[in-house]
Amino acid sequence: MSTATVDLATLLPPPYTAYSYSYPHKSYYRPLQPPVPLAEAWRAEPKDALFLYLHIPFCEMRCGFCNLFALSQPAHQMIDGYLAQLQRQAAIIRQALGPARFARFAIGGGTPTLLSPAQLERLFDLGETFANAPLASIPGSVETSPATATTDRLQVLARRGVSRISIGVQSFSQEETGQMGRPQRPADVYAALDRIRELGFPCLNIDLIYGGCGQTQNSWLFSVREAALRYRAEEIFLYPLYVRPQTGLAKRQHMGATGSAGVEAQQDAPSDPRLALYRAARDLLLAEGYEQISMRCFRLKSAAIDEGAAYCCQQDGMIGLGCGARSYTAALHYSTRFATHQAGVRDILHTWLDRSATDFSLATHGVWLNEEERRRRFIILSLLQAPGLDTAAYGARFGGDPVAEFPLLAALIEAGLARLTGQQLQLTPAGLEQSDAIGPALYSAPARAALEAFIGD
Repeated sequence: MSTATVDLATLLPPPYTAYSYSYPHKSYYRPLQPPVPLAEAWRAEPKDALFLYLHIPFCEMRCGFCNLFALSQPAHQMIDGYLAQLQRQAAIIRQALGPARFARFAIGGGTPTLLSPAQLERLFDLGETFANAPLASIPGSVETSPATATTDRLQVLARRGVSRISIGVQSFSQEETGQMGRPQRPADVYAALDRIRELGFPCLNIDLIYGGCGQTQNSWLFSVREAALRYRAEEIFLYPLYVRPQTGLAKRQHMGATGSAGVEAQQDAPSDPRLALYRAARDLLLAEGYEQISMRCFRLKSAAIDEGAAYCCQQDGMIGLGCGARSYTAALHYSTRFATHQAGVRDILHTWLDRSATDFSLATHGVWLNEEERRRRFIILSLLQAPGLDTAAYGARFGGDPVAEFPLLAALIEAGLARLTGQQLQLTPAGLEQSDAIGPALYSAPARAALEAFIGD
């Protein structure tokens, strides 16, 4: 932190390089020496508004763009074994946690609906035992895919009171999804969306990807219109296509195959083609009654979405259950080891399946956040959302003025990428579209080095 002025051009990486989400990335995590007893880690933490995350690291296929911690086509017996181990982990962590209340929950992956209806019922029973409450009483989201959003699985989710279904459509064009390494028939997509709408889930989220090889503005806006006008999805997430290491697209690109290489090669160009696609979709959605929540998220203004008890990701903790799930207190972030290629995921998963009760009572891999990292986390998680950073809340929590402490913030204001209105610092539309450059520019030097080193593996 410094009061010196900065040259914005030297600090911002090229836009459309890599996603910027939470902070810090799991590539920053290292073996904790010594391991931290979870009862000790959570003893003094506020536990009246926690987030519960259940991780299912399995998919029916490995999409060409995906670098998530997930294993494709697991044996049915492996899923049963995973659920049994998840139940053991949950019992140990629940005992260590003590009294707690959960404000939100999510089931992600992977693709949770790869599980059979009976396995999904088992998962919900486990979650309700852990939360000590019906999950129907807690706003919750479940991820699905067109291939696994079958009637019997969706009926389980509806019966258990799931309030939000998120489906990765990516594109309504079979040619475009094929280029992204995801064989998918539009007829299957429409059938899955029809089933979700028929069962009346309060919130439907549709994920779409832009920037693939051969995609035009017309074909891209066709997909956006299908999501926004035909299905009137309460939420729509727009993801730029990034070709990341260890993915199928990266391997195709290395071998000289077609794919998104044309887009990737232009990422340093003054006018990245993805930017025009993003702007066209943003303008369409705003005109059709959506409000922008972040660079990626658009929410229908007329949607009546019950978000339940207040939860603030900048301040409230999270409990992650399952192999690959992260948890965090105010100062400690922890998870299992992280990998994206299938061999690494498989190795970590098999190790997790053999863990003992003692192992589950300890945080063994993570990072302690010092005061500066906590400040950076608060700023990043606030600023990259449309409402922005409440500088008064920052001052009450940490003391000081974030704009004075982090010269990049002043440079963003000077460049027209952010504006300070009273005590609220918000990204302008020009700033929001550069979120994936602004986020990494706010990372600490150690966090940036860890991320760059991991990507190079």
